[in-house]
Amino acid sequence: MYDGLRGQSALVSRPKVARSFSQDTAELFFEDVRLPKSALLGGENHGFYCLMQELPQERLLIAVMSLAHSEWMFEETRKYVKERKAFGKTLANLQTVQHKLAEMKTDICVGRAFIDQCMKMHCEKRLDSGMASMAKYWATDLQNKVAYDCVQLHGGSGFMWEYPIAKAYVDARVQTIYGGANEIMKELIARQIVSS
Repeated sequence: MYDGLRGQSALVSRPKVARSFSQDTAELFFEDVRLPKSALLGGENHGFYCLMQELPQERLLIAVMSLAHSEWMFEETRKYVKERKAFGKTLANLQTVQHKLAEMKTDICVGRAFIDQCMKMHCEKRLDSGMASMAKYWATDLQNKVAYDCVQLHGGSGFMWEYPIAKAYVDARVQTIYGGANEIMKELIARQIVSS
């Protein structure tokens, strides 16, 4: 919102399913608002283009956060299954648990290599919309898959708010929505593939 303008108002913050981190969500209303030329972003009718230039960086940031959350959830779960006993031994001794840990760790390592490549491209100013969209789509889907698998390995404890994995499971869902829903990411990736 722009300070000192008549006709603008905001409703109270809207509650969300996930923990909101530091991001407020509110409805903004503008009625007969007149902006001075100095308030225009990128010139008249060019604000959206300015915003579009920053979307690859935003999507890469979401990918980095998603991968970091995946790594954290994996470590929390690895510790949990090494301590939790069932059938006279720890869950970590069960082959099905070991295989699930191996799958998650492999996916996370592959994701880290791809995201690192995207970070390098971003630093070299070579990250395009398609690559950023791939990173965001893939990493946020991975975060949701890892969250699901980690809750599964926690069993009933995975649904108790006292366990951080339950909160991480709820928080993971929004990642596939903000910054552009993953369905939009696929559309952007496909457009680039078809047009090149």
